[in-house]
Amino acid sequence: MAKKETNRPPVISVLGHVDHGKTSLLDYIRKTNVAAGESGGITQHIGAYQAEHQGRLLTLIDTPGHEAFSAMRERGGQAADLAILVVAADDGVMPQTRESLEHINKAKAPFVVAVNKIDLPNANIEQIKAQLAQEGVLVEGYGGNVPIAPVSAKTGQGITELLDLLLLMADLEQLPADPKGQLSALVIESSLDAHKGPLATVLVKNGTLKLGDTLQLDEGGKPSKVKALLDWRGQRLEEAGPSTPVQVLGFAQVPPVGALISHEGVHLAAAKTKTATVQTEVHLLLLVKADVAGTLEAIVGNLGGEVELIGQGVGTIYESDVLLAQFTGARIIAFRVKVSSQAESLAEKEAVLIKSYQLIHELLDDIQQQI
Repeated sequence: MAKKETNRPPVISVLGHVDHGKTSLLDYIRKTNVAAGESGGITQHIGAYQAEHQGRLLTLIDTPGHEAFSAMRERGGQAADLAILVVAADDGVMPQTRESLEHINKAKAPFVVAVNKIDLPNANIEQIKAQLAQEGVLVEGYGGNVPIAPVSAKTGQGITELLDLLLLMADLEQLPADPKGQLSALVIESSLDAHKGPLATVLVKNGTLKLGDTLQLDEGGKPSKVKALLDWRGQRLEEAGPSTPVQVLGFAQVPPVGALISHEGVHLAAAKTKTATVQTEVHLLLLVKADVAGTLEAIVGNLGGEVELIGQGVGTIYESDVLLAQFTGARIIAFRVKVSSQAESLAEKEAVLIKSYQLIHELLDDIQQQI
């Protein structure tokens, strides 16, 4: 029997320089899609959302904005069919704008430039068109064919036109999927919850993910049974089809961001590339714990060759972490995670340094000064 493929909702990665309004744009789109009277409005953040426009769904991936998240942002581009490059009308092209363009180009994803903050008196769209041209991006009306959409995430101006444009681009791309086919899904965020255990936000690429399914990761590890599926509003689902982002409870361990998921017994070949590394002298031993796997990956990926990791993980710092650091002579880095009282006492007793951070650039700057 032939596969029954249907067009799926487009998956859209939102990229741009920090403070250019990427998050505000997503917030505005989400809020307009929450039913009136729904208590609490947006109930949880899972890193991906769905919006309805003209009776059709669009899936939006909230791609982090800091330069240290370049690895995650590149994955976001690869996971997406389309991209929105957000540029502030009063600020123009900035370093992370260029970085975002690199990731979009690597992913070969069609994209639209959303010029945000057009409500500001010093907004200058023509200047931005010229700056983009210097980066090799020629927008419509400026000698090229890259769509440009003036918007205001504050007032909502231009948002409807932006969504219309994205649906048109999706139609041109033709995005087939087989809901009854082999399951293929991608981990786009993960964390360890003190009460729920390992959690992961998963984007279904093909097939259907169902409650009770037994899953395996391409990275290996124990098979996991799906105990619960939650959408971005926190509502329980029985199943999730192609292009649906869903939070999954039931993993045996915290899955790494970017891992591919299939049903147990089905082999998925992950498209991974290996790069040669240059050996450098190690000056600093670290044990790193972070709040979520994506943040951990960003930190580890930016440490440099003069740092050796003797341990890394997600969640609270416990006595076992202190003992490992004490045994190896390492320092402990805590990024937005708690340190148990027992671990604090042991660290003080054994003279193990624990440093806590809330901002990733401060963490990385501090480590560079210690090398």
